[in-house]
Amino acid sequence: MNLFVKFFLVCTLILSTQQCALISAAGFSSQGQPTKLVSGKLGSVTTEVEIVDHSSWDDMLKRHVDDDGLVDYKGFQKDQSQLREYLLKLSNTPPRESWPVEELLAYYINTYNAYTVQLILDNYPVQSIKDINGPWTRGIVPIGNKNLSLGGIENGILRKMNEPRIHFAINCASFSCPKLLNEAFVPSRIEEQLERVTSEFINGDKNDLNPEQPELSSIFKWYQNDFVVNGKVDVIAYINGYTDNTLEPGVSVSYKNYDWNLNEQ
Repeated sequence: MNLFVKFFLVCTLILSTQQCALISAAGFSSQGQPTKLVSGKLGSVTTEVEIVDHSSWDDMLKRHVDDDGLVDYKGFQKDQSQLREYLLKLSNTPPRESWPVEELLAYYINTYNAYTVQLILDNYPVQSIKDINGPWTRGIVPIGNKNLSLGGIENGILRKMNEPRIHFAINCASFSCPKLLNEAFVPSRIEEQLERVTSEFINGDKNDLNPEQPELSSIFKWYQNDFVVNGKVDVIAYINGYTDNTLEPGVSVSYKNYDWNLNEQ
């Protein structure tokens, strides 16, 4: 084997390894984290004590996020020790296969949102999350002995759970994102919480449900395959399930430009 061939094979191996690592970071792999499919309406977890206590995160959200989902990052900075303590609790309580699906959803949604806030604080002041290097691909979320990325939690875990409402529960720290809910998601109320954030997003100013010329959030373009009704992808039918401004099947839609500016108060 000549030197050129050896060099080519080594380069191919290196690129393949790097590509696999990037794919994993970007979220096509769950990295061994447990997922469960949502089938039908979520129930209420009735155990006396929830597996993970999210009350600290709930307390911070109530103090530093307003009803419009805008964030007081300077206020969060003053609570850095409390936030880091909560993140450490999440890291030291990795999910298990035995957890109910409601507990898994609450854990992953809160983890995504809390680490997004921490990412902004680590780079504050910043105009946009997109100004940060690799915000969704770097392994900044330690869970047990694994380092996950935000993209990994969204694409490799949450999107595999057959629950499209997660798109309106996780927040990417930008104006066009679904708002950051000013309370923690909890297993006992997660069905009601997911219904609320989905209805508020669809009927809010992130979409224009003009029956003749609807203009939708780009979320419905990027993740359109997640919005399944009666066994087939149907964004319009999904939206119609949450609004009185019914859109006609097959109506031509356009998509709004996404505002990635920081969702700061």
